[in-house]
Amino acid sequence: MEPDLDLFSSSRPRIPEAPLAERMRPRELGEVIGQSAVRPGSPLFLALDQGHLPSLIFWGPPGTGKTSLARILAQSLGHGFATFSAVLSGVKEVREAVAEAKERGRLDGRRTVLFVDEIHRFNRAQQDAFLPHVEDGTIILMGATTENPGFHVNAALLSRCLVVVLEALDTGALVEIARRALEDEARGLGQRGVRICEEGLQELARTSHGDARSCLVRLEAMVASAVAESTAPRRLDLRDVRRHLTKKALGHDRDGDQHFDLVSALHKSIRGGDPQAATYWATRMLAGGEDRNYLARRLIRIAVEDVGLADPVALQVAASANEAWRFLGSPEGDLALIQAAIYLATAPKSNSVYLAHERAQSTISAGIVPPVPMHLRNAPTPLMKQLGHGRGYLYPHDYDEGVVDQAYLPADLGDRAFYEPSPYGHEKEIARRIEWWKKVLAQRRASDSGARA
Repeated sequence: MEPDLDLFSSSRPRIPEAPLAERMRPRELGEVIGQSAVRPGSPLFLALDQGHLPSLIFWGPPGTGKTSLARILAQSLGHGFATFSAVLSGVKEVREAVAEAKERGRLDGRRTVLFVDEIHRFNRAQQDAFLPHVEDGTIILMGATTENPGFHVNAALLSRCLVVVLEALDTGALVEIARRALEDEARGLGQRGVRICEEGLQELARTSHGDARSCLVRLEAMVASAVAESTAPRRLDLRDVRRHLTKKALGHDRDGDQHFDLVSALHKSIRGGDPQAATYWATRMLAGGEDRNYLARRLIRIAVEDVGLADPVALQVAASANEAWRFLGSPEGDLALIQAAIYLATAPKSNSVYLAHERAQSTISAGIVPPVPMHLRNAPTPLMKQLGHGRGYLYPHDYDEGVVDQAYLPADLGDRAFYEPSPYGHEKEIARRIEWWKKVLAQRRASDSGARA
């Protein structure tokens, strides 16, 4: 845990070896770029105008300014500041921080902002340890998380905090951040004598994927490489930038919000019949290290849930893609998964199977579970036959056109329809077949009725 703060004094000497991303942290709200959550008129800004700083949860992707904002806000109201990481700390450290906060309040009347990085990594008991001290005002809690706080922060703690949502920075904001770093001679790279063309800055920003820290780390490495190659001031063009630029790994977590956002985008693109988007999202998931088994399972689910019987071949394609990937491995087998995604996107769509299951499940959940009719029961033993199991069952193959007039649902369910074919794809043929069966049965009943008369 860091000691009390003199973190923000402009006169505080900077360690020359500190990374560029650390040196260029914004020092006041006016230096924060690209976040609507801290613009004038936002709830956070209004709270500061009133001299009130509530406990906060900063939720956003890496490199969007969560730590910097916490420090700026603490400084703006003259509060003490202590920070620790949920990865390395536990309840013991929480108690120590609270004790220091109480002592600070007793000595100079200042409140303490307690900043917890990756607060989602704390378990329920560890998060509960903050509650009484947030409640009585001993600390102002500020947590930073890349995960949805609705899932990862206790409801009791979350109800006492204002959630500040930070978005991935757009290209324009990252270009401005990089330009400031290049021009700043005190904290940035201004003394290195390197300039970068506008197209180069755009390339750097675009490939940083919304992450300011990554943008500055890569900028610093690029400038260092350029300086090492030449002692004269240099202006880097787009080709120079691409040559020096290190790649940023794509943001993709196996079980976090980014993962589920990408899966959602893929599923909805396929459901909406867009093969271009399906190709992009599936490829992006693969490039980000997605578990191929998970992606294959998801495609199989889409084949059943969203394509269904409108194209029965879709399930075969998805299942075959899974087998092809298992046989070939990556990267060759990845193409089979992409092929399945494109096929599913371009297939006719129907959720009639899904709805049929939902209707049947709803009926069962309502307690409508009558016994199996006697004529449909299994009769593997003489005793069961004696008890009437299977008695009266009519074997369809013994009848013309393979259709026989007998009930297959319990009497309690009558003619209830669970499956209703859509008018799309193969289900048009299924609907025609069902109507033909109904017609045959109606004619047969009419004939039987006339014979009895």
